[in-house]
Amino acid sequence: MILSAIRGGIGFLTRVPVGHDEEAWDAFRQTPVSFTLVGYPLGAVVALPFTLLPVVPTPTVIGLYLLILISMTGITHLDGIADVGDAAVVHDDGDDPNRRRSVLHDSQVGVGGALAVTVITVLLTLGVLSAANTTPQVTFMFVFTAEIGAKSAMALLVCIGDAAHDGLGAALIDESTPLSLLPVALSLTPLFFIVPQLGIGPTAAVVSTPLAVAWAMKRWADNTLGGISGDILGSVNEISRAVAIHAGVVVWTLW
Repeated sequence: MILSAIRGGIGFLTRVPVGHDEEAWDAFRQTPVSFTLVGYPLGAVVALPFTLLPVVPTPTVIGLYLLILISMTGITHLDGIADVGDAAVVHDDGDDPNRRRSVLHDSQVGVGGALAVTVITVLLTLGVLSAANTTPQVTFMFVFTAEIGAKSAMALLVCIGDAAHDGLGAALIDESTPLSLLPVALSLTPLFFIVPQLGIGPTAAVVSTPLAVAWAMKRWADNTLGGISGDILGSVNEISRAVAIHAGVVVWTLW
């Protein structure tokens, strides 16, 4: 089942043409740890451009990284950022989340959504630019680990969240419980052995920051939207990836 879940995870989290059958999808949504497991090969692929440092100029490498990232993962999660950004700037006088939910389902992108996508893209770019001031090996490990952390943040929401409504979020959340977090936690432990260049402190920062972002987003979504949706999952992936790299570089600098 775990192999089918990984195939389903690849189909859901990337644009690789595998794992789109019903068996793989069902296995994936019943196995939250597959989010993290898919993060390992995905992180390695998107981090590959940083092996070209310092032979290739840093801006060029970062541009290549962004192109590979978008090519591999598509814009589904960025679309989640846009929808959440629009919902976040909705003004209402009560606690009814219906107005914000309606904005989430609106296919048009407003000022809030455009600003959110821009800020996250710039934040990610500046993060990898800061990471590139270390060494090529360390930069690779920052990007690699941040991708795994971002996918684990999604898994955390799936395990502890409540669905805001029927849909993609509910299809994932309804199949999991907090106990499903144990395999997720175990799947993160190899990072402390395979990325020795970072050290325990920076590695812990890159791994834990996405989980903190997920927790904060859960609190916000529960209070404003009535729970977790597919857009929240996608936005957590994008936000936590960028913030994790910044957190790792800060701890690396101070470590």
